[in-house]
Amino acid sequence: MTNIKKLFEGVTLGNTLLDNRVGVAPMTRTSATAKGLVTDEMISYYTSFAKGGFGFIITEGTYTDRQYSQCYFHQPGMIDEEQAKTWKQLVDSVHEAGAKIFMQLEHTGPLSQGNRFVEGTIAPSAIQPKGEQLEFYGGKGPFPLPKEATKEEIKEVINGFVHSAKRAQSIGFDGVEIHGANGYLLDAFLTDYTNHRKDEYGGSTENRVRLLVEIAKAVREEVGPNFTVGIRISQSKVNDYEHKWAGKEKDAKIIFGQLGKSGLDYIHVTEHHAQQPAFNTSDLSLTALAKKYGGIPVIANGHLEDPLVASEMVEKGEADVITLGKGALANHDWVQKVRNGEPLKEFNQEEILRPNAKIKKFEA
Repeated sequence: MTNIKKLFEGVTLGNTLLDNRVGVAPMTRTSATAKGLVTDEMISYYTSFAKGGFGFIITEGTYTDRQYSQCYFHQPGMIDEEQAKTWKQLVDSVHEAGAKIFMQLEHTGPLSQGNRFVEGTIAPSAIQPKGEQLEFYGGKGPFPLPKEATKEEIKEVINGFVHSAKRAQSIGFDGVEIHGANGYLLDAFLTDYTNHRKDEYGGSTENRVRLLVEIAKAVREEVGPNFTVGIRISQSKVNDYEHKWAGKEKDAKIIFGQLGKSGLDYIHVTEHHAQQPAFNTSDLSLTALAKKYGGIPVIANGHLEDPLVASEMVEKGEADVITLGKGALANHDWVQKVRNGEPLKEFNQEEILRPNAKIKKFEA
């Protein structure tokens, strides 16, 4: 029988000692001010997870520059001192409640639904994104057609991640997570059908993972060896849930192998169901493949709200840590409840994510 006690053991990610192996996954809540400042409501919301026993929290995706990085209106940013001061209040509150906190740094790329700085979007190539915008994040209709990012714009993207990471470090965050998943800019570079570039950033899998590796190395160089830096990776996208890597395990070997050597402290893998095989050619999950080829700690995410399922992944050695999204939204005190053998609430999408994804009063 699976032993759920494993979930409540301490573990280290990079230089960050966690009290347990259960974290809160990054989740967009569009509850910042129009200028991207943290609100008191956000402070209460994040702190409630810390009070509920989670070992660490990863913030919602946070934009990184004054150009094309913003993904939604009322998304928080990390581009200036005014934004940083409001984040510091949140960080201090979470720390006082006993948890660690990492900032997720995001560049939206082709999937922006609201940007107060510039018109239009950039992507590796000028290819129309699949699907339509997500209405509960404030968008509607098709995504705009992006323009192909120039080399100069790619440099600006890298600088945005670097400067935001340094700012996060300076105000007390325990680490940063580079958002390389879900169809946003870095994942668009990684994905074969959205990246038709003819330069060193396009073509082979080695080329398509290049920007992710360059950003990981640049952030590491800026923050030094003792600040925790991770990356989030997925196959599926917010506008293409069923996507799989064309090269299957061969791609996984290249992607996770390259990321594992780039100076990162962990790889955060998100799938619909973390336990399911990544491809029809093997029984291994994408998390297990990250563990096999990455050589660094791995966080698993995807339908792990059942503590027996979550702890099985840790017991089997497929993941070092797990994160919860919907399970955490339904139970800000999931860790305490599981420890005490109390029943868990089911996630209610209508209650929490409708008519929009903003933080609801009962959550904060």
